[in-house]
Amino acid sequence: MTGGAGFIGSALVDRLLAEGHAVDVVDDLSTGAIANLTDARASGGDFRFHQLDVRAPELVELMARREPEVVFHLAAQTSVAASVRWPVLDAEVNVVGTVQVLEGARAARCRRIVYAASGGTLYGEPGPADLPIAESHPHAPRSPYGVSKRAAIDYLRAYSGLYGVEQCALALANVYGPRQDPHGEAGVVAIFAANLVAGRESTIDGDGSQTRDFVYVDDVVDAFSRAAERGEGMLVNVGTGVQTSIAELYATMAAANGGGPPARPGPARAGDVRHSALDPTRAAIHLGWTPWTSLGDGVAAVLADAGHDRADRR
Repeated sequence: MTGGAGFIGSALVDRLLAEGHAVDVVDDLSTGAIANLTDARASGGDFRFHQLDVRAPELVELMARREPEVVFHLAAQTSVAASVRWPVLDAEVNVVGTVQVLEGARAARCRRIVYAASGGTLYGEPGPADLPIAESHPHAPRSPYGVSKRAAIDYLRAYSGLYGVEQCALALANVYGPRQDPHGEAGVVAIFAANLVAGRESTIDGDGSQTRDFVYVDDVVDAFSRAAERGEGMLVNVGTGVQTSIAELYATMAAANGGGPPARPGPARAGDVRHSALDPTRAAIHLGWTPWTSLGDGVAAVLADAGHDRADRR
């Protein structure tokens, strides 16, 4: 697995080890944290960690030696704003890095790659009638990040046709949950949670009416686990199909926290879409997957985790 020290990746590692699988994690720890793998390292399962950049040529040799049956490719440059500022870096990590992973899979005679695609940027700016977006919607990303993730899907399909490596790409909505880093350009749920438990003011980019499809990390991990055996050759949306405005999200989280300071408006971010929600019908049919965690339950878990982290730092 690449990106296994991130908050989604580490949750998937825990799931795979609990199911009795042997797991190798490749992560350069540029955004992931070794602390996210504490449970995995203590589990007694067949687990190995390799600190390595996916762009490194050594990756191909490592994969050929370890011979994974399934590769979960989650390593990426994930910030839309960073991709606008540094598009070359974004392409190096998300496109060249993906080709390196594919070369490793080819050398290892890997059976399947399950790829973390971006449902929030892949489809561009849909009209209201198109929401929630189905996989058949035209791909029209508005940021270098979205373009790089779309290019990676094309590479997966090319390698499947040329070399017979099965592939399934999961177009993820806005994933949130415990272990998500609230610092820097992280997910908005993690940022709001850290601010709320500390009693700090939060900033909402833009006017707060922009909407997102928030899907809980445990639900997403379940989709990845199922995609190891199902959904061959498909792009599959992993989301709830429900739009939640950023202003509504903050209000929900503040209420769950027992209150908080009002959020202040800030400038809108370049490259962001206004509205996004993903139709999960294909996931239900081909993966047997549906989301089950409500936003209220999910943000309560994130707030509890943020509270524990703050208490641990005291």
